[in-house]
Amino acid sequence: MHLQGYLQVALSTACVYLFIVAAIRLFGHKELAQLSVIDLVFILLISNSVQNAMVGPDNTLAGGLIAAGTLFVLNFLLKLLLYRFPHLARLVQGEAIMLIYHGKVIQRNLVRARLTLTELKEAIREHGVGLPEEVNLAVLEVDGQISVLSDEFHRRTTKRRKAHRVVGKTGE
Repeated sequence: MHLQGYLQVALSTACVYLFIVAAIRLFGHKELAQLSVIDLVFILLISNSVQNAMVGPDNTLAGGLIAAGTLFVLNFLLKLLLYRFPHLARLVQGEAIMLIYHGKVIQRNLVRARLTLTELKEAIREHGVGLPEEVNLAVLEVDGQISVLSDEFHRRTTKRRKAHRVVGKTGE
């Protein structure tokens, strides 16, 4: 393949990257932090569907490396722009959304975040808090994570990982 072909791969890859970033922003970002089976299948199918648009008929190692390199460079440049221009960051990433304040669920913000009450309750339980009334502050962060503060704002709870239990012999 010649230089013009590689430039075409880089340009196509850049267009697909920018489209996917914009589409994720438009269609919501909560899914990024809490992937369900449906979300995982969606991401796999999207990546498969845009692969040919990026590299076209070029299925060589060089074409793949050009596409991957272009993605790394674009990702680096976009993060640099978001760091340097906070207004652009808010436009691309959105803003944090308060979901619970002093134990009261803010229903309009749940709607805005496209979260159900069930999903919110699940998230706070993952932080070790039983009920929304026990939460001082819960915020949907721009990365899709839900931060939870409790105990009069003094304790930021962390998501608890499910531990694997080791089953031993009786009496151990």
